[in-house]
Amino acid sequence: MALQSSIITRDLENLTTPTENIYKSVVVVSKRARQISTRVKEELSSKLAEFASTVDNLEEIFENREQIEISKFYERMPKPTTVAIEEFLDEKIMFRNPEVEAPE
Repeated sequence: MALQSSIITRDLENLTTPTENIYKSVVVVSKRARQISTRVKEELSSKLAEFASTVDNLEEIFENREQIEISKFYERMPKPTTVAIEEFLDEKIMFRNPEVEAPE
């Protein structure tokens, strides 16, 4: 992911354009961010599960270094909300409006 991990000021007009309502846009972005967050959390948990042990010994110190490097990698990744907003603005998120699509 080649996204910036720092805070970015967004133009509300750009966020409102796809849905014509800022609140709907926020809902779409927040649901996508939650999906991304869940996926990343599962990946991190599965990678850190390899280091789980009940025995304390000298080898564990070296394993902890690897564990720390994995954790640092995930900390440097862009936040899920940043990724979701970028996807939303690039029109990579498919969403529908049930109010419009509902049969009358």
